[in-house]
Amino acid sequence: QVQLAESGGGLVQAGGSLRLSCTASVRTFSSYTMTWFRQGPGKEREFVAAISGSGSIYYTDSAKGRFTISRDNAKNTVYLQMNNLKPEDTAVYACAARRSWAGRTVLSSPTGHEYWGQGTQVTVSS
Repeated sequence: QVQLAESGGGLVQAGGSLRLSCTASVRTFSSYTMTWFRQGPGKEREFVAAISGSGSIYYTDSAKGRFTISRDNAKNTVYLQMNNLKPEDTAVYACAARRSWAGRTVLSSPTGHEYWGQGTQVTVSS
């Protein structure tokens, strides 16, 4: 079983930055593909970014150029650096894990991930 815990959310003005962290309580962290999803109020959960154990990365179009996903396998942690935040980025951000890299259709689907953190709130004011 993999347990995930997010941190780093908060309130920020439009144009500001936040760095989210997700730590995993598993010894084989480097074997897992890690993904960030978000869910805004009254909206469906949507894919943000994914990173494999070997460093393959996939971003949703809206995140390209603003968000950066990275990982530190020695710390069992995946990060999401978010710059130039916009009000439409307001959401609960959750990290998820799956045991292998997959095609974009699978990676961008919540059902393609086995383990989930509780989420951290990001609020971007106008």
